[in-house]
Amino acid sequence: MTYFVLASASPARRAVLRSAGIEPVVRISDVDEDAVAAALPAGTPPRGVVTELAAAKAASIAATDLGEIGADCVIVGCDSMLLVDDELQGKPHTPEVARARWATMAGRSAELITGHCVLRVREGRVVGTATDCSATTVHFAKPEPDELEAYIASGEPLQVAGAFTLDGRGGWFVERIEGDPSSVIGIGLPLLRRLLGDVGLGIAQLWGHPAP
Repeated sequence: MTYFVLASASPARRAVLRSAGIEPVVRISDVDEDAVAAALPAGTPPRGVVTELAAAKAASIAATDLGEIGADCVIVGCDSMLLVDDELQGKPHTPEVARARWATMAGRSAELITGHCVLRVREGRVVGTATDCSATTVHFAKPEPDELEAYIASGEPLQVAGAFTLDGRGGWFVERIEGDPSSVIGIGLPLLRRLLGDVGLGIAQLWGHPAP
């Protein structure tokens, strides 16, 4: 049996995988995202930044004691950021930052970029690696002031990339997208399927396996 390890605390990513037939083993990485991004060479393109962050998360879990699941598992790390006016935006964390970001992106379009890293592990050793990112154009509506304040007060946009969700309350303010919806939620199934294939795994091998 090959276990699927999700290197993320995101309930949205876990829900996408569950609805797609995979029950992941969740391991939360302790990666300092700001430190990883700051250490990258100047001029690293946005897609490179999110992919490196995803790789750092997966690698941090691969370096831990995986116990019985380490005999045969695949570790998946992801990172999402919104590209607005050539600036990457992660989680706002505070209402003030979320409000400022919505002032910039309301009524406009932006690119949601999600980096993916897949590590195939056997007996505690990484035997295969595949990385890439997906990009989806998101067209935002203009929330009414009271709607935006209620949305920010809900707390939802504070801990998600770009200060919005597609699968939650933020979906009311997304007019349309161009690209993969699952990638906007945080883990792109079409891209992930290809990356899993690159490390020798088919989706059917992972469907229906219970978590240990």
